Amino acid sequence: MNIDFQKILDLLSYNQDDPLIFSTSLFLILFFFFLVIYNTFLKNNFLRIGFLILFSFYFYYKAAGYYSLILVFSALINFYFAKWIAATDNFSIKRIHLLFAILLNLGILGYFKYTNFVLQIITDIGLQQMDPLAIFLPIGISFYTFKSLNYVFDVYLDTLKPTSSFRDFTLYVAFFPNILAGPIDRASDFLPQINKEPFVSKEDFGKAIFLIILGLFKKVIIADYISINFVDRIFDFPLRFTGVENLLAVYGYVLQIYCDFSGYSDLAIGITLLFGFKLMDNFNSPFKATSIADFWRRWHISLSKWLLDYLFRPIQMSARSLKIFGNMIAVFITFLLCGLWHGAGWNFIIWGAMHGFMMSFALLIQKPRVKILTTLKIYNTKFHKFLQVVITFHLIAISFIVFRSHDFQTVIDVFDQIFSFFHSEVFIQFIEKLPLIFGLIFVGYFFHFLPDNFENWIRKVFTNTPLIAKILILTIAIWIAAQFKSADIQPFIYFQF
Repeated sequence: MNIDFQKILDLLSYNQDDPLIFSTSLFLILFFFFLVIYNTFLKNNFLRIGFLILFSFYFYYKAAGYYSLILVFSALINFYFAKWIAATDNFSIKRIHLLFAILLNLGILGYFKYTNFVLQIITDIGLQQMDPLAIFLPIGISFYTFKSLNYVFDVYLDTLKPTSSFRDFTLYVAFFPNILAGPIDRASDFLPQINKEPFVSKEDFGKAIFLIILGLFKKVIIADYISINFVDRIFDFPLRFTGVENLLAVYGYVLQIYCDFSGYSDLAIGITLLFGFKLMDNFNSPFKATSIADFWRRWHISLSKWLLDYLFRPIQMSARSLKIFGNMIAVFITFLLCGLWHGAGWNFIIWGAMHGFMMSFALLIQKPRVKILTTLKIYNTKFHKFLQVVITFHLIAISFIVFRSHDFQTVIDVFDQIFSFFHSEVFIQFIEKLPLIFGLIFVGYFFHFLPDNFENWIRKVFTNTPLIAKILILTIAIWIAAQFKSADIQPFIYFQF
């Protein structure tokens, strides 16, 4: 048998169109060998941590190529800025170090992410014709920049003592399961785990395999399949389809982005558990939210907490003399910037502004709203909560139309088809012609809206099954995912942010 070493080398080398993502067979093979080698080093911290760092950098190199050097630079500057901040008692010097750390981090992020957006604005307003630059956005840069800033901020606020180990800090920043799309874990939670002897309990192992299966199901079977075979077709040409098909595509996209992103988080958390680390939960049934604020307590939880601690609260404190209007201003600015963090485009900025406006407006009318609902004797009743969930979900869905659309004409076309060319009779035809698409959307929402303790019960049952049964179920899940998998790699949506 001839071994094509060149083909193997090409497979293992950086390819912009072929990143090493969790749902690929290459990752599963490499991760198996990683676990074998990692477990041989369990008793030797130096080798174990060193190997984990090397694998993390290789994982990132496969996604970003030589742009992984930016990750090394990010780790260096933030490690030393935090050290310098902690080393002085002079408040002014601390603030100068913090300011330089913020400027460097956001400067690097801004150059790669927003330069061409700014040039396009300059061109659009007629100041000067500016051609876009050939700038490649390094994958995951928004996530590891926020992780690094979290560390610097906590050291500045004196809620975290800086680590003396550059090795440990590098692992925190480069840790492969969450470097590309989160969760944005806190240094205070992660750093203490590094030098502890890894221990994977029966419960941890069961939870890990369960989350990996769940993540594969969400990503490959639901998100990728309904995206390729339905959602993308509608959003690319909304005028070719009826209003009911456009509406179903909106519901499909809301489910798609949830399954895509939470599927990544499930995989990241599950993979991490297999070698003795723990990451924070990043989703908690967000479509059960009873308000937009509640939605953000359940959606991308790690980003929400980051924004709350390092953006909202400082702005709120600065505007506290304005009372409720200060809170409204803080909320609006926070979510305007949240939209900008998601991407360099007006659709993301407007999406963030929509969330900021809806939450600010909810704050403004909170007291009269409670008074009216109490008078009507429906406040906090089951009907009231049901109504809140339905309204909140559809407000979220409307905002995601803006988030998904490439231009404003698409947004107009989608709404126009829904409200002026609905054709409800097409719904039955849709079920008959695309039963699998309808079934996946239905199943996705059905399981999402089941009681919270249902997933815990399933996980508990799975944890208590024999090891051979777990491996068999995982193997079957991988095989089923392979049947649904498209020929082209479907990156996780949040990789672009």
